[in-house]
This record gives sequence, structure tokens and C-alpha cells, in this order.
Amino acid sequence: MPYPSQVNREVIVAQAWQLIEAEGVGNLSLSKLAEQLGIKAPSLYRHVGNKAGLLQAVNLYTSQTLVTQLNQSAAQANGDAKVQIAAIMRSYRAFALAHPHTYVLAFTNTEEALRPDEDVLEQLALPLQELITAVSGPEKSLAALRGAMALVHGFVMLELHGQLRRGGDLGVDFETAVHAYLNGW
Repeated sequence: MPYPSQVNREVIVAQAWQLIEAEGVGNLSLSKLAEQLGIKAPSLYRHVGNKAGLLQAVNLYTSQTLVTQLNQSAAQANGDAKVQIAAIMRSYRAFALAHPHTYVLAFTNTEEALRPDEDVLEQLALPLQELITAVSGPEKSLAALRGAMALVHGFVMLELHGQLRRGGDLGVDFETAVHAYLNGW
């Protein structure tokens, strides 16, 4: 099987991301990925090194995609800092619900080798922290940021794993929780 010139690291990572979303990370194999790309499995090693390298690249891609989506949401939100924070948190939840497998892989991973780059993780936090500083004040901004991230990530993880089973509309409940949190500052 000839090595297609159009297969590069970006194509491989994007295909792996789609495969994980479709079938879960437990069903990702380099041979299955290579087959979908129309190449032999050893060809993947030229681009990703090994499965851990591929998963780290998928996690980086997930994080970068989320950063882009959050920045777009903040830019499109009209209003004060609280309105922009709520838009970011809403966008974060929407991303996680739309991409549950890659979200969980990227943001619950405890293996250092699979974590996204620290600079990208910082890009997730800094714009939100700047807005939160406007609401909470600089001396409380780190605590407020951690609280906001715990709220959105915790809610999403409970939602993704079917742990919010007491009825009601989870979208409305999320909005209520976000606004209660923001109004507490």
C-alpha cells in the first residue's frame, strides 16, 4: 500500500479524534486508525511515535479547539464581564457535551505524558481569569477562577456520566448555577 502524501500529523490527529468520539478511546488502535487513513500502521510512527504520543496530540488538539471556541464565545458576547463569563461557561459545557470522549480524555487524564501542553492549558484559564478579576477583584480572582472551573467541569462530568438524575432541565439548571455563582461575587 503506497504512503499517501496527504497523510500528515494533522490529518492523523484529526482522524484519531473522530475515531475516539465515534467509538471511545478504549476502541482506538493504531491499526484501525491506519486502515481508516488507507496506510499501514508502521507509517503512523513517523508522525506520532506511539499510541501515547497520539493520545497526547489528540489531547492538545482538544484543548486548542476548546480554547478557540471559548475565545469566540467571549468575543461574541455583548455585555459586562458577568455576561461574558456566562457565555464562556455555556460554551465550555456545549463543547464537552458535543465531544464527550475527547473532553474526558483530555481533562481527566492523570498521566503527565498525555497531558496537553501547559501553555494551552494556561490559554484556557487566563481570559476567564481576566473577566473574573473584573467581577471578584484581583485578590480573589484565583479562588473565583478555580470555583468557576470547578462548577463548569464538575457539572459537565456529572452530566456526561448520567449522575444528575433528579429530573428537570439540565440546561436551565446549569444556567441557574452559573448565575448564582456569578451573583455571589
